[in-house]
Amino acid sequence: MIRDRLEGRLAEVLRRIAVAAERAGREPSSVEILPVTKGHPADAIRLVAEVGLGRIGENRVPEAEQKRAALTGSVGLDWHLIGHLQQNKARRAVTVFDVIESVDSIRLARRISRLVEEEARDDLEILVQVNASGEAAKTGLMPDEALDAVAEMCEMPGLRVTGLMTMAPFTSDEAILRETFRNTRRLAERCGQEIGRFEPRVLSMGMSNDFEIAVEEGSTRLRLGTVLFAGR
Repeated sequence: MIRDRLEGRLAEVLRRIAVAAERAGREPSSVEILPVTKGHPADAIRLVAEVGLGRIGENRVPEAEQKRAALTGSVGLDWHLIGHLQQNKARRAVTVFDVIESVDSIRLARRISRLVEEEARDDLEILVQVNASGEAAKTGLMPDEALDAVAEMCEMPGLRVTGLMTMAPFTSDEAILRETFRNTRRLAERCGQEIGRFEPRVLSMGMSNDFEIAVEEGSTRLRLGTVLFAGR
């Protein structure tokens, strides 16, 4: 029954993505879903695997550690950290996650780079978090400093910088949402043109309340929780 509900919600989300992509002249297959399982039990992650989604997003390192232990493995999924990463939890994050989407400073990137080498793991995929809306309460690089910072991160050993991530303001003002997403897309395009080692593959932007607008503005990865899992 729980799986049936998830499959039903997923089908509706995919339909909405397809409609938004068509409006933008894009292929729906160019947009992937990152189910956000924070606050949900480990069984929710099993369900994600069963319905054929290949990745999950978690906000906190300790919660992800507990769930991975409960699942006795990754159940065939890539684990993405999408929440703010504190310096003192960086080593644990490097051992738990396959992708860190919330690298929001050069200082944090340097620490992750060192830890990847110390842990002797393969290069770690990261996204650079950009504060494209300029909100004081949000973490992330400001757009006017991001290009140089991304270039520096791309030279750090042990890191593969594959794109950008942003969080739009929680608002119903479509113009503000579009501007935030558009600014991030344009910055990613500049990074791709001007930074040789930057891999312009991922634009992680759009959540349950604004994902259709994000698709129209170029998102390639949607971080979706409530719209898939409803209340916790």
